[in-house]
Amino acid sequence: MKSHFPGMDPYLERPNLWKELHTDLISGIRKFLTPLLFPHYRVAIEQNTYITSSPIKRKQVGIPDVLLVSPKYPPPMSMGGTAIAIAPTVTTTIAPTIDPLTIKIPMPKETIHRLLEIRSVGTKEVVTVIEILSPVNKVNREGRKMYMKKRRKILGSWTHLVEIDLLRVGNPMPMDTNQENHYRTLISRHDDRPYAKVYLFSVRDHIPDIPIPLLEGDSEPMLKLNDILHEAYINGGYILDIDYNQQPSPPLDDEDWAWAKQVLGASKLALT
Repeated sequence: MKSHFPGMDPYLERPNLWKELHTDLISGIRKFLTPLLFPHYRVAIEQNTYITSSPIKRKQVGIPDVLLVSPKYPPPMSMGGTAIAIAPTVTTTIAPTIDPLTIKIPMPKETIHRLLEIRSVGTKEVVTVIEILSPVNKVNREGRKMYMKKRRKILGSWTHLVEIDLLRVGNPMPMDTNQENHYRTLISRHDDRPYAKVYLFSVRDHIPDIPIPLLEGDSEPMLKLNDILHEAYINGGYILDIDYNQQPSPPLDDEDWAWAKQVLGASKLALT
């Protein structure tokens, strides 16, 4: 059964579903673009690995918490030419027994983020990078820092960037606009920088078709992301793992939630 949301289904933003959807979108975009770009370009799947952990307050390295030193005994006292050593008084106390607890410590977590690269068959150069943002790019401090570093590198190169953000969680990537919106797709052509095109849309909108920039003189295919997402929804059977009676995560505001309930009621996706 298909989703009756016109564009992005906000219930797919749930973390455990988004991981699947991200993979489906990567595969779907590749399947869509490959016949349109063949034989001059190849659409390759690449991956980045992020190692993150829970924040820990680290102490300055080199300063110990406990310092063990030798005791300084007083110098020997002389009585009639005979040296007398006075030993320190030692008091022995028995400390109460304390049993250790079993605890859980933060461990590094490996997150694999996949992306698409459009490569020229003749020169093997990466012409365009297509990024579909994940929560690790927008919410996790270390993940966002690593992604921003890579983003700046792409923006300073001769490679085009297509950045797709279908997540309401977290802060949007830096761009010069004050308009509020749920989702956005950015098209940054290397020869137009620092200017770029951005498509802003909400949960109530269809996901707009976007052009995929290539080498100068080559025809740019239009990526029908809305169709790709809805096909992934059907093929993945996502409806079987979604409770449409509850608010999505993150929740919609009151107006959008009222609208969503009307959509769900009309499509009979909700049970009540």
